[in-house]
Amino acid sequence: MPELPEVETVVRALDQALAGRVFVAARELGRVRLPFSQEETKRLVLGRRIVGVRRRAKYIVIECAAAGGLLAHLGMTGSFRLEKPGVEVGKHDRIVLTLADGEELRYADPRRFGFLKPVGLEGQERWPPELARLGPEPLDPAFRASVLEARAVGRRTPVKTFIMDQATVVGVGNIYASEALFRSRIDPRRLAKDLSSAEWRRLVAAIRKILRQAIQSGGSSIRNYRRVDGREGGFQRSLQVYGRGGESCPACDGEVEIIRQGGRSTFFCPRCQV
Repeated sequence: MPELPEVETVVRALDQALAGRVFVAARELGRVRLPFSQEETKRLVLGRRIVGVRRRAKYIVIECAAAGGLLAHLGMTGSFRLEKPGVEVGKHDRIVLTLADGEELRYADPRRFGFLKPVGLEGQERWPPELARLGPEPLDPAFRASVLEARAVGRRTPVKTFIMDQATVVGVGNIYASEALFRSRIDPRRLAKDLSSAEWRRLVAAIRKILRQAIQSGGSSIRNYRRVDGREGGFQRSLQVYGRGGESCPACDGEVEIIRQGGRSTFFCPRCQV
């Protein structure tokens, strides 16, 4: 599943490509997870100037003038790409949005776990109401170790599961949770309530650093993720433990182990992470 760095990479590319332009038509090509309302698309999106493209957690908001827009989630295998007029649609293309010059924004989703839908954008920050309950952004300057530490009081949840909870902090998925815990030398099995203030500071610094590095590399292409231009991300070549079960730890002579937590694979070094 695309995580924060992958979604941020997509958002930056879409913002550069779409800001100031106008969608003039939309059509649904195949089965989608959520119904795509033509009526709401006409009312909230078509004919309105695109103000910009933003990210909240793993959600993408294509903001149009007059408080309308599109909300998207890439799910497991979703993607966007821009195509010139006349290019044959792909097997898994689900929704096509046509721009005033004829170019098309295509939303593909082979496994149909994601969605794209028209929404109203409310309030001063113009976020859809569906996103109101999400936790803080890990790259926001206001996000500090003290925030996580306060939320962890009394929590008997393993720390890896805790930081992947989108109500705790958004966008830290399975890949980057494993990597951040390795870099901060914290055992993913430890309970969130038991971490010290110093450990929370190390973990927050590691989360920030690894997310920024991954964004600079265009994200991690491990399975299906591709950028808007079709290229792979590059950060998968910098992963130290994720996907390396049974291999030597890059920091010691130990072996990277795999365990299951919350139905997901966790990669860690039991020698380095205590």
